[in-house]
Amino acid sequence: MHPIVQVIDERFEIPQLIKTRRIAALLPASYAEADRRYPVLYLQDGQNLFDDFAPFGSWELRTHLAEIAAAGGPEFIVIAIDHAERERIAEFTPSMKTRLGRGDGEAYATFLAETLKPYVDARFRTLADRDNTGIGGSSMGGLVSLYAACLFPQVYSRLMLFSPSFWVSPELPGRFIRETPGFSGRIYAYGGGCEGSDMVPHLNAFAKASASVADRITFRLSIHPDGQHNEAAWGAEFPSAATWLFTD
Repeated sequence: MHPIVQVIDERFEIPQLIKTRRIAALLPASYAEADRRYPVLYLQDGQNLFDDFAPFGSWELRTHLAEIAAAGGPEFIVIAIDHAERERIAEFTPSMKTRLGRGDGEAYATFLAETLKPYVDARFRTLADRDNTGIGGSSMGGLVSLYAACLFPQVYSRLMLFSPSFWVSPELPGRFIRETPGFSGRIYAYGGGCEGSDMVPHLNAFAKASASVADRITFRLSIHPDGQHNEAAWGAEFPSAATWLFTD
């Protein structure tokens, strides 16, 4: 059965950025029937996750979540946060020296951890501890998801990084490994061989660095030689990534 899509708010306030945003929850089909709590995955670029007329294509998340459930896979809540459209790049860029300058990533990550997550935990039956909380995204959304884990390692333990734009901040993965000892958990990283010459090398380097802290990080790298930088590829990868991340 397909998940239940519930728009939390079309104009959810983001006080850290003085903006509003549509935020939706995709609840497991069992949510209305079972009195239990669920892990949560926070995903960026909500417009591209399940909308039928997404401008750049869709992950078709409802279909893929139904596939996971039909296969007996893990059940979890997805919180889809719309991006900032013309200000998306600035919002997803880390607040440090990068090839795109200093962005608003810190304010955005603070919103997720200190405003949105408490709201979601109060409204829905969630497993609110870090062991049951994940974050992820694709491209710049993958970059800001890793940055959020750098800033708030006490909040997240499961990272889904699809084609992360590490070219913007090549030092971020290494910094995450060296300077975030408080993070422990799982990282699923995916990239395609047709995304640009630096995608696979960046991901391979991240996987190699993660091996040095294998006592606290379990890393899975998925490389598709013919994979492209688009929503269809990320949606197709989602079932494998989510099942691995949320199966203990």
